This record gives sequence, structure tokens and C-alpha cells, in this order.
Amino acid sequence: MKCPFCGALETQVVDSRVSEEGESIRRRRRCVGCDKRFTTYETVELRMPQIVKTNAIRQEFDPAKLRTSFMRALHKRPVPTEYVDEAIDRLTQELLSLGEREVPSRRLGEMVMRELYRMDKVAYVRFASVYRDFQGAEDFRGVLDEVAKPPARRRAKPDPTQ
Repeated sequence: MKCPFCGALETQVVDSRVSEEGESIRRRRRCVGCDKRFTTYETVELRMPQIVKTNAIRQEFDPAKLRTSFMRALHKRPVPTEYVDEAIDRLTQELLSLGEREVPSRRLGEMVMRELYRMDKVAYVRFASVYRDFQGAEDFRGVLDEVAKPPARRRAKPDPTQ
């Protein structure tokens, strides 16, 4: 670490402490050249993957765009803003956990649809109609049938003792 006072490259760590939140490390350093002390902070830098659009253009992941998509689909629907915030957090974590440098926009769109399906079925249909580029009533029928059917139940395994 370069000394901010004299520019010397050799410094020693005198003390290290983890922040109260546990998200950074505070280090007290002493310059070997001028003997002055200074503080540095070490934090994790996470890089979000780029989103590859269908036309092959790459864009930085933008949570604001994601929020806009959710809000358009949820317009005038009784869904609290906290649910949208939680969904965006889940999607962000999922994108980070993929460990990929690039993610196709189609994959992100499917992830958004999954979240909307859990949140509000009307918003899900709205988003699907734009995302899947519905051309007519048949397209809507397919998604409405998907939403209307009850979730599949798992059958209990037969008891071998009986």
C-alpha cells in the first residue's frame, strides 16, 4: 500500500478490525519511510454479469430497469413494494451465484417471470404478454391455463411395511 504522505511503497499493518456490519476490514498502517500512520478499508467488490440482449448487445445489469419492469407488470395491483425489493434482491443474488460474466436476457426474463408468478398472477400474465410477444387470444389462453391449473401435488411414496 502506497503511503499517502510520502509516497513510499513499504507500509506495515499495525492493527486490523472487522467493521460492525462485517462487510469491511479497517486497517491501521504505518509507513516505513516517514513513520506516519493512516487508515485503509478493505471491502468486497462484486461484479454483476453483463446482460446479453437478443440482438447480441451487451449491457450492464441495472436493478433500476428490473424495478421498472416489475412496477409496470404490477401497476394497480395489491402487491407491497417490499415484495418487489425482495424479488430484486433474490434475482441479484441468483445472478451473482451463477458466477457467469454474461447472462442472456432471456434467462433473466424467465427469472423475472418466476418471481411474478409467485407474487401476482395478473402481473405474471401482463409481463408474459409483452415478454413472449403475444399475437392473439390463443397466446393468452395458454398462459391463463397455466396460471389456472392447481400446483402439482407430490404423491406419497407407498409404505413398504404395509
